[in-house]
This record gives sequence, C-alpha cells and structure tokens, in this order.
Amino acid sequence: MGSIVAQTCSKSLTPFCLELGGKSPTIVDEHVDLSVACNRIVQGKFVNSGQTCIAPDYVLVHANIKDKFLANMASAIDAQFGSDPSKSPNYARVINDQHWERVTGYLKDVTAQVVHGGSSDRSTRYVAPTLVSLTESDLQKPIMQDEIFGPLLPVLAVESIDAAIDFVNARPKPLAAYVFTSDGGVAQRVVAQTTSGSACVNEAVFQYLNSHLPFGGVGPSGVGAYHGRASFDEFSHAKSVLEHSTWLDRVPPYFLRYSPHPNKPWVQAMFDVLMDL
Repeated sequence: MGSIVAQTCSKSLTPFCLELGGKSPTIVDEHVDLSVACNRIVQGKFVNSGQTCIAPDYVLVHANIKDKFLANMASAIDAQFGSDPSKSPNYARVINDQHWERVTGYLKDVTAQVVHGGSSDRSTRYVAPTLVSLTESDLQKPIMQDEIFGPLLPVLAVESIDAAIDFVNARPKPLAAYVFTSDGGVAQRVVAQTTSGSACVNEAVFQYLNSHLPFGGVGPSGVGAYHGRASFDEFSHAKSVLEHSTWLDRVPPYFLRYSPHPNKPWVQAMFDVLMDL
C-alpha cells in the first residue's frame, strides 16, 4: 500500500510522508537487568494486544540467558495481565475476525514451540500474550516473514551481539529497533551499526510518546518523519532567499566578475577569491 501511495504522489510531484512498519527487532544482551528488560518488553509488546506499528516483533537474546529470559518474560506477563489474561481489564482483543484468523494462523506452524500462552477464543477475538521459542530452522515460517501486529512474540537465541546486528542488517530496515543492555558500549554499537526509523536503549515503544523526537521510518518502513517541530518541517518548504547589495559593482575589482575576463593569472585568482566570499 505504501508503494502505491508513493507512486500516486510521484505522478503529480506531491510531497508525502509515509509511516509504514515492519518487523521491529529487540536485542537483549547477556549483561542486562532482566527484570526491568522483561517488564518493559512485555508492556511494549502487548499493549493493545500487540497491535501497534512499533511493537517489538521478535527478540534476539544472547544464548547464555535465553532460558532465564523466557522465564522472566512469562513472570512479567502474569504480573501485568494475571494468570488468565482473558479476564484482565488491561488486555485488549484483536481488532476484527480477519486479523484474528491471520494472527492465530501464525501459531499453527509453531504450536510445539509455544512456551507461554498460545490460547485463543474466536468468539471474543482473544489471543493470549504468547511467547514462542524459535531456532534458525524456523526463519522461513510466516511468523518470521510477516509483521505480526498481534500478541505473539518469537524469541531466538544468538551467540553474540555481532550476530544479532548481522541478523537485523540482513533484513529490511524496521520502523523501530530496541536494545536492552547494561553495557553502554553494546548499546552504542547496536544503535550505530543498525538502521531503523527510531531506536530505544533499555526501553520499548516510548520513543513515540516524546513529541520532541521525529518519528518515521526508513526505506521499506517509511519515508519522512513527523511529531512536533518535525511535522512542521516535513510539510513545509524551506525557501532559500539571497539578497545582495548593488554598490559592490562600483568597487574595483568587483566588476571583474562579469565577462570578458582579462586572461591573466592574478585576475583569475582574484576572481576565485571573490566567488568564495
């Protein structure tokens, strides 16, 4: 749809700003406060039942802490939504039947890898907050090919931060990227060596709430940015205006700017200096 809008606007040279989406990655370093990281990832992923364009779409967690991470994530889900999220007043439903079918369809291929959640109810369009433990052999499954836009969170182990960075860079540029770590150097590497519309360190989704931060995608995740001043700049044309005095034309050697120019090196040198003013 975004490409159709862009093509339509291009035909009439109409400026446009597109916020699209994509599979926003979350990288979890082995050096991290797991309790804080899991609480924030759960809040960011499952708010509105995962139906936000910048929700963490999948997690790349260091292999050394994957089991602890999954256990902490399950505890955080229970703490925020209760042992039965279907009864929680703080847990939303999938927007319509079509999307309920789409989201639960992703589960059919990975039922055996569900480590928390996995239940659903078509009559109420309920899908539980679900954690899915995947491996490299699962990367071609729909849950890792499409933007999920629902309450399913695939988790994959990586052997290093470099491997996580390579994984992200091998895929289309996302709308957002998240990194959780207590190592400032790791955070800087992830932010500097990956490309995304926005990024958070030890936080998820909250960048959207700050009106001082431009918000938008890059490449397949969008074009342009908005929010606060950025919205004004995005939809305004910065017109350049040059105003020049006239008296300089009466001051030698300024008149040398006009043809014909004497064929002498010192004249050319002076002309070059004047053009740099």
